[in-house]
Amino acid sequence: MSNLRLEISKDFAFDAAHYFEHKEKDHPFSRLHGHSFQGTVTLSGSPAEDSGMVKDFWEIDSEIKALRDRLDHRLLNEVEGLEHPSLEAVALWVFERLDAVLPGLVSVEIRRPSCGEKAVIRRG
Repeated sequence: MSNLRLEISKDFAFDAAHYFEHKEKDHPFSRLHGHSFQGTVTLSGSPAEDSGMVKDFWEIDSEIKALRDRLDHRLLNEVEGLEHPSLEAVALWVFERLDAVLPGLVSVEIRRPSCGEKAVIRRG
């Protein structure tokens, strides 16, 4: 069993506003608007012999919560590193910050369900 690798995922959500400066002034997305975002963080690894877990979900949730607090009910354009807050940029921003604190991180998916859109960043 030691050669098995498991993937585990934790979902999260946040609400935030943004606008796009690169759009023409009369474009609807150049104006301030908001979304309800959903995300999924996926880790891969071998289950620990003592617990059978890849990573304790409570520990994953703690790291996500700290990051979520930096995004939830914020203007994303004002978040350092998200001056151009496309869906792709948000996924990359989340991945880069969680990669430093969640060993085994393999992907981050950020969705805007009301728009039917998602961006996924994967290691590899």
